[in-house]
Amino acid sequence: MSIKQGFIVRPTILTMAILAALSSKVAVSAEKENVELDIVKVTANTITPEINSVTAEQIGKIQANDLEDLFSQSPEVSIGGGVDIAQKLYIRGIEDQLLNINIDGAVQATRLFHHASRISIEPELLKRVEVNAGAGNALSGAGALGGSVKFVTKDPEDMLKPGENFGGLVKGMFSSNTDAFKTNTTLFGRLNDDWSAMVSATNYNPDAYEDGSGDEVSGTKFDQDFLFAKLVGNLTDSQTLRLSYQKRNDDGERALRPQWLVSGWNPLVPTELERETITLNYELNPIENPYIDVDLTIYNIDSELDRSGDFRPYVGNGESKGFDLRNTSILGMHKLSYGVDYRRDETIAGPPTDRSNLKEKAKVKGIYLQDDIQLTDDLLLSAGLRYDDYELDDSNDQKFDESEISHNIGMNFHFNDNWHAFVSYAEAFKGPLSQDAYKLFGTNDASLKPEDADNTEFGIAYESATWFGSAKAYRSDIDDLIGDRIADDAGTFFTNIGDLESDGYILEIGRRWDKLMARLSYHQNDIEIDGRDAGGYSTNGVGNTIGDNLVATLDYRLNSQWTFGWNAQFVKGEDNVDVYAGDWLPAGATIDKPGYGIHDFYTQWRPSTTEDVTITLTVRNVFDKHYFDHASAEDLQQFPGYEGTSGFAEPGRDVRLSVGWQF
Repeated sequence: MSIKQGFIVRPTILTMAILAALSSKVAVSAEKENVELDIVKVTANTITPEINSVTAEQIGKIQANDLEDLFSQSPEVSIGGGVDIAQKLYIRGIEDQLLNINIDGAVQATRLFHHASRISIEPELLKRVEVNAGAGNALSGAGALGGSVKFVTKDPEDMLKPGENFGGLVKGMFSSNTDAFKTNTTLFGRLNDDWSAMVSATNYNPDAYEDGSGDEVSGTKFDQDFLFAKLVGNLTDSQTLRLSYQKRNDDGERALRPQWLVSGWNPLVPTELERETITLNYELNPIENPYIDVDLTIYNIDSELDRSGDFRPYVGNGESKGFDLRNTSILGMHKLSYGVDYRRDETIAGPPTDRSNLKEKAKVKGIYLQDDIQLTDDLLLSAGLRYDDYELDDSNDQKFDESEISHNIGMNFHFNDNWHAFVSYAEAFKGPLSQDAYKLFGTNDASLKPEDADNTEFGIAYESATWFGSAKAYRSDIDDLIGDRIADDAGTFFTNIGDLESDGYILEIGRRWDKLMARLSYHQNDIEIDGRDAGGYSTNGVGNTIGDNLVATLDYRLNSQWTFGWNAQFVKGEDNVDVYAGDWLPAGATIDKPGYGIHDFYTQWRPSTTEDVTITLTVRNVFDKHYFDHASAEDLQQFPGYEGTSGFAEPGRDVRLSVGWQF
């Protein structure tokens, strides 16, 4: 399709949906109804309640386009980068390279470029996101040093209206800041009584965005396409099969190092990112059999970052193949979950004429057991362990083989129907793996040690029909971090760079009324490596210093047709943050990270009680604030020789209007 044709099709889809909305019969229910509003909570951890998960309803209200939109209401999760290809995810200041992240169970493992994001997801097709902060239990997966994130996509049955066998969703969204239309077309239906399927295509071609000062930010224009298909079969009453396919393509002129501003030494180069994922999920849960509840996931992920316009020029490839086989058995007071997982990674890099010039291979094998023990009606004890074995054959023909057992234990006690307290301790382990495709030319220290983490947290929570809240404190330690020492005389040399400490606390309080929910959450975090502040430049790939974060949310549902909401984030400024890069920066160099406050607003209208059409108006950064997210790379331009070394200013005000027509 030509550019001209694409320009015509996208507004046409939006216009059709608007016309459908206006032609619908507006019927207002005469009955008053009490509306139960969503509470943002993680469901994956039985011991420590979290407030970082995201639901499909939230995604629709905020009209999320990228990771930063997705987690805008999650106090413990921070996203840096400004532009999506550079967005890195941090949990409690710990970067996503030290987390276990999966999409429908497919572990996102290979890393293509240390200046770019390794996570790509289309929010439109997400059913929910589950976040487990801190080293979790044995079910969190291999390498979950700082926590885990699980993205779950929708099934065809989630899209269908009750009693219908076929349907579709046509959705168009206009974004004022980037003067862009985003379109999504999804078809779904039942093939017969046992099988259902869906296919979805998304197209998004934004112009470069403007920051809060009205300046266009170079390197933020791109073309993006996403294709998703899923087949679901109920083989028997107790067996379910899911087969899904995802293909994401991102193409545009990006900065040579997408994490930093475009400059004379960081020019625009043609950059194309492509990721293809095939996932098979199988469930076996015989009725009235407490001993068998099997989950099997098999996946294959291929990704490629092509920067043929680079001065090298380079193409980086990553491939991950793996499976996770798990069973859960109920034995009296015990809920036992146990299984094995395996992953094989291959990272390749080279010029277009010899794409396999450099290669590294890694294997991760795990065995795990988690036991949730309901000692009494009020006391839950959870304990588990997992054994992981890591093997790496690096590009310099060195071989690494590390294995270890990680333990966890936790307790949750209910004082009454409303109050409960919790405490947990968990360990995690990660052996040497390939760092990223664009550093395969580097060298690993022959005496490289594995990374070990332990996480301790405790707190108390309250829940009633009207009020809810919690208070929690935590401490995470990761020993023998693996990284590349900046400005090391050895060049690109991966070694154990030090020990990480991340500690803090989270406070939350909220109130529900019939039609209104209000929530306030506060997160304070300190993260250091060998006593010095973590930073997006100094400790790239490890962690970042982020100021105290206050998130406020209001959600008001007037009736079945109208919903309104407000979300605000206030980040406290950080002064005298350590930055260091060997002899490249002055000894004792520090920077300041200014604080900021951001406000978002949304309103959603369903003109018809049949809910065939949904019109959503979202305004991001309402007051057009010019700011730099603390999770982005820090601004080092005050130091000689570091002109242009800075993360991106965030987008200014963005008015998003979308119309979705479901038929």
